[in-house]
Amino acid sequence: MAKLEIKNLNKTYNSKTIPVKNISLEVNDDEFLTLLGPSGCGKSTTLRLIAGLEQPTRGQILIGDRDVTHLKPGDRDISMVFQSYALYPHMTVYENMASGLKLRKIPTQEIRKRVEEASRLLDLNLDLMNRKPGQLSGGQRQRVALGRALVRQPEVFLLDEPLSNLDALLRERVRAEIKQLFEQQKAPVVYVTHDQVEAMTLSSKVAVLYEGNVQQLDPPQRIYTHPANQFVAGFVGSPQMNLLTLNCQGNHGILGDLHIPLPEGLSTPPQIVMGIRPEHVRLPQETDRLIVHGRIFLVENLGMQNLLSVRVTGEHDESTTVRALLSADVDWGGDEVKLAIPPESIHWFDLKTGDRLR
Repeated sequence: MAKLEIKNLNKTYNSKTIPVKNISLEVNDDEFLTLLGPSGCGKSTTLRLIAGLEQPTRGQILIGDRDVTHLKPGDRDISMVFQSYALYPHMTVYENMASGLKLRKIPTQEIRKRVEEASRLLDLNLDLMNRKPGQLSGGQRQRVALGRALVRQPEVFLLDEPLSNLDALLRERVRAEIKQLFEQQKAPVVYVTHDQVEAMTLSSKVAVLYEGNVQQLDPPQRIYTHPANQFVAGFVGSPQMNLLTLNCQGNHGILGDLHIPLPEGLSTPPQIVMGIRPEHVRLPQETDRLIVHGRIFLVENLGMQNLLSVRVTGEHDESTTVRALLSADVDWGGDEVKLAIPPESIHWFDLKTGDRLR
């Protein structure tokens, strides 16, 4: 096993297109790193640079003690699982899984042993092993692609949005299988996705990317509880965090008729961005002091809960929308409602830079 290290990685296609900007990351043995971000943020390009499918403009890629920056993909000792599965249609499942080992001239007995072990882990029975990819379901083809990567026993695993072609129910099942599978492998894993649920459930740490830069690198729970900036706060979490631009008076932000105390020691700006997740907004309890009044104008049924959009009107008839995730047992209709804002759940961001205010 070996550590993967990326140092100041940069990729420029032309003077105006820079998909990867000075990214530095480390992934140790037994770590699962997810590169998370919207389309065009540079996550797939970063993965292709690690794999050797593209060459960096500058920077280094180290696997263990080896500098692999300019090595061919086949010389890097990595395994990659593609979004499209990339299976050979004329080969059986067994032949697909064994193909990479045959090219490396691994003894036949060892190939059979590795393929059988991987097929057992992935629940690919003997009948499936003799079929060709065209005779398999999407979930089965995904397992074969994973199996082909596993039998290589590489130093690093790379996975490029491997679940995006699966339907929602199958994606959930395969996601759980991937988590169990790679917990047993111990090798560094780099996983690319735009799906935050995959990132939060699979990863030991997450790198949130935007416009080629790492916005935050942290364990999933810290990404959720302490977003580094306004982009991370808005991108991670479903429903999306409320990000409200408030006018300031003295050391308070103004939301409707509610004056919310700003963090101590903060020089009061003219305006500030307050963030609070819909799941943290609640109906008032006796101990709550920060209570805002508003009128419900939209109710979205999410099953066990309803997502309420509430219009809060200020002193000068300025309205702000606050979304709250509340019980589905109540018929909310278009009534007025009081909502409590727990101060411990509030996040503050600088209006100009978007950075988190400590």
